[in-house]
Amino acid sequence: MLAHCLSFGINALHESSHGPSLARSIRERLARADRLATALTLDLAEAGWQPTAENYLGRVTKARILEAVREARGNEAADRIAHMKKGDMAQAAEQLLDGSGWLPEALRTRNVEGRSAGEAGVADISDSPDAVAAK
Repeated sequence: MLAHCLSFGINALHESSHGPSLARSIRERLARADRLATALTLDLAEAGWQPTAENYLGRVTKARILEAVREARGNEAADRIAHMKKGDMAQAAEQLLDGSGWLPEALRTRNVEGRSAGEAGVADISDSPDAVAAK
């Protein structure tokens, strides 16, 4: 019940911005969601999320698919699938990424260096919306 209620107050969707005030609002929302994920030590890879052709790879560009494979498995693996059509590339990338723990950047929990897990959720002055907007 608590998670359901909290979900109404958290918006981590990245929308295209139309102006500086909306762009700032998006940055602030994403920063708050990131702080919450860090405080909760949310790790979607550990929870079992895998990039598949259906849930991610089939929805992004070929360049992004190759970037994902390159990050997870290296240049050689990415080069092996670079010539494929997008659908085939997404299927091949799904197999290559299986078990790698790779996550799209938007789903990664930022590691907060110099703080313990308990301190990670404690906002300091650098976590203020104005500081986040300035970054």
